[in-house]
Amino acid sequence: MSESARRHKEKAPKSLGFAIVVCSTSRYRDLKAGRRVLDESGDLIAEALEKHGHRVASRVMVPDNKSLIRRSVKEALRSRDVDALITCGGTGISPTDVTVETVEPLLEKRLEGFGEIFRWLGYGEIGSAAVVTRAIAGVVRGKVVFCVPGSPQAARLCLEKLILPEAAHIILHAREK
Repeated sequence: MSESARRHKEKAPKSLGFAIVVCSTSRYRDLKAGRRVLDESGDLIAEALEKHGHRVASRVMVPDNKSLIRRSVKEALRSRDVDALITCGGTGISPTDVTVETVEPLLEKRLEGFGEIFRWLGYGEIGSAAVVTRAIAGVVRGKVVFCVPGSPQAARLCLEKLILPEAAHIILHAREK
């Protein structure tokens, strides 16, 4: 790490408030039907954030529906308790994967390196199938948004290698005056 990056990270907030929006039609249906919902990726994200000193300010589950995803993301971004937001799911290429199309227009600035580095890291773990993800990140009004795949393996990789090491650093720069 460069000396400049090290100094910036030292100035970054130590604890952030995160919103988690899980995008899954099948899990949402189970939730609405009163069935037990196994949300392995959402649980993994929440536990990792808390283990690293961050707070889960909100956590919701929505179906793969543009208007419901948009509403949940906008609501989270309006909250004073939220510094960062992670959407989980809907980053693939199936017709129902609409998270990227929904969130991308809300971003003021994209962090191109997030998706590029995630796919590179993913290639090391799963090979050429990494090309199928459209994971993205960006900033909105001084908050950072990460759209990550729904698989637990992918969520873990994003958290460990990118989100946890860089989220506070991104917030520091996004809020500079």
